[in-house]
Amino acid sequence: KMGGDFVLFEAASGYALVEVVEFEEIGSSTEQMQQTVADLQRFSRLVKLKAFYPFESAEQALANINAISEHMVPDELKTFLEMQLPDVKKAKKGAAKITLGLIDPLFASAIQEATEFPCRSDDTVREVLRGVRLHLTHFVKELDNGNMEQAQLGLGHSYSRCKVKFNPGREDNMIIQAICLLDQLDKDVNTFAMRVREWYSYHFPELIRLVSDNYTFAKCAEFIGDRTTFTEDKVAALGEITMDPDVAAQVYKAAQHSMGMDCSPIDMTNIMAFTQRMVKLAEYRRQLAEYLASKMSTVAPNLGTLVGDMVAARLISKAGSLVSLAKCPASTVQILGAEKALFRALKKKGNTPKYGLIYHSTFIGRAATKNKGRISRYLANKCAIAARIDSFIDDPTTAYGESLRDQVEERLAFYDNGKAPKKNIDVMTAVSKALAVERGGAAAAGGEAAAGAGKKEKKDKKRKADDDAGAAEDKSAKKEKKEKKEKKEKKAKKEKA
Repeated sequence: KMGGDFVLFEAASGYALVEVVEFEEIGSSTEQMQQTVADLQRFSRLVKLKAFYPFESAEQALANINAISEHMVPDELKTFLEMQLPDVKKAKKGAAKITLGLIDPLFASAIQEATEFPCRSDDTVREVLRGVRLHLTHFVKELDNGNMEQAQLGLGHSYSRCKVKFNPGREDNMIIQAICLLDQLDKDVNTFAMRVREWYSYHFPELIRLVSDNYTFAKCAEFIGDRTTFTEDKVAALGEITMDPDVAAQVYKAAQHSMGMDCSPIDMTNIMAFTQRMVKLAEYRRQLAEYLASKMSTVAPNLGTLVGDMVAARLISKAGSLVSLAKCPASTVQILGAEKALFRALKKKGNTPKYGLIYHSTFIGRAATKNKGRISRYLANKCAIAARIDSFIDDPTTAYGESLRDQVEERLAFYDNGKAPKKNIDVMTAVSKALAVERGGAAAAGGEAAAGAGKKEKKDKKRKADDDAGAAEDKSAKKEKKEKKEKKEKKAKKEKA
């Protein structure tokens, strides 16, 4: 039985310390006991309210809930527990060991460390706290008449607003959304480009053979429009679009003898409208790629330098955030994005995948078939290092990413010619020293002036000290001389007498 123990309930309006008079631990999960918890009359005989500490303001409630979510013990809670709970020594030496029950095991460990009072967190405690939460307005009458719901709503809004406002991964969220949109745009632009090629080819089929690039084809179709209105004076402008005057001349020649059908004005208007939409979408896709590159240069410069901005952004998106990616071991980074293949291999007891998203890196494509698994493992190791550096470094720099990329290049060369690459610790130490020298360069200029002023000040102090010492010596010497003279005079008077 659970008797004489205490449980702590963290409500939106304050802390409720409840003493458990008697509660059956063995049958706590049975249906009969759950009915007892739900029934106010029976549950009120099992527990009684020891004390309630109300929050004085919404700011205090928010500060306390933020501390609890980080598994920290607020000062108010610590003082409240020390005042209301029995003495720790008595609790430990008593015949029946008294404990404090909490719903979160990590928070229970934090309270036990702060107050040295024995804490627990198990199914029995959770069942008791479920009843306390259900009947809290009966124990604390002031929370009735909708006051508890109002406090919960206000604290919920404040806590959510605080979490969103001070989210450390908000920059990561921008990258995640950008790369997801970029992948979607790639699919959509390709689909729309194929539709433009097929639709406009009814009118001008020869253009497909002369212009192969989808975006350039759409730009040419938008510029030409109805081929019958395409005159020779427009060839120069078309050459700027195709970036090849010869191709523009061939397009003009083909337009004069095209086999395509004639389109009515309404048909051509719809074709041109869709073509313009596709061109604007492709231009926006390019702008989004530039935006993503600029974000990656500030959030994860080393990871982007190592494997490219697109692959690095996909890794961050798959992990959820840069911090989550930094926490992943290299083996997880290696197969990130190949979860389906991994679990299928584990289920069928086949070969597990060698790479996931990092397959899109150029390093794996350049490696020989027999070395693809080895280089992917090595590259995943370097990606994990780069992610941790980007996550915890104070001043963003690409120096580490460049060094890691050189190491992967050396490893590729090692697989081909057997030349041993540099050790990672030597490379990282060299980069760290180089960055320290760069940072110290600016400080050195100001430091030299400060050092010069300091030396001059030290010299002045030393000179002054020497002068003071010399003056003191002269004074003491004069005093000794005077005393000797006085002694001689006294001796001479005595002899005369």
